[in-house]
Amino acid sequence: MMNDRHQPNLLSRLTELRAGAILLGFALLCARLVTGCEETPPLPRLPEDAVILAFGDSLTYGTGADRAQSYPAVLQQLSGRQVINAGVSGEISANGLKRLPGLLQRHQPALLVLCHGGNDILRRMSRSEMKQNLDAMITLAKQQGVAVALLAVPDFGLFLQPAEVYAELAEQHHIPVDLDALASVLKQASLKSDQVHPNREGYRRLAQAVADLLKKSGAI
Repeated sequence: MMNDRHQPNLLSRLTELRAGAILLGFALLCARLVTGCEETPPLPRLPEDAVILAFGDSLTYGTGADRAQSYPAVLQQLSGRQVINAGVSGEISANGLKRLPGLLQRHQPALLVLCHGGNDILRRMSRSEMKQNLDAMITLAKQQGVAVALLAVPDFGLFLQPAEVYAELAEQHHIPVDLDALASVLKQASLKSDQVHPNREGYRRLAQAVADLLKKSGAI
């Protein structure tokens, strides 16, 4: 029979072991989460004759700079692939969803770079409807065998944090996403043509960020 004077020490030891196990499990979970966040979902390697469809609104069109200085034009130089600039200034995501099927059919892209929803955010339109529209665009492309990469638009305001829907969609569809590039550009006055559009240098940096994302994913 165990001596009573040993019981407090035993209970204390068991408590320490239990606490240590909990801390170890938490540390392993955190490490797993960090590793998962750092991994970029893979994309198919793009052949040299592949077409990339850059789809979006004025941020894709290149408002604030010459057309040849838009991020799709610069991305074409960086990637060595043909990049179609399919940006329409002022377009909301609902209209983008209507426009996308015809472009996919016409250009037969291997990759869709989707940067849309900025006008929904600026006009304070339904965030859930915006997410549904973006989700439908991604689904439509994937159903047609088109790989997708996502470029997040920030919530326009004091801190310019990426809108949450982009990370949620990227996780849901397991596609690469750049959450920070556009927000980072728009935080610097020297990289903007106005409050919501980059200038020539801003678009160049945006294109470089997209190219880096495609490299990390194995697409180029």
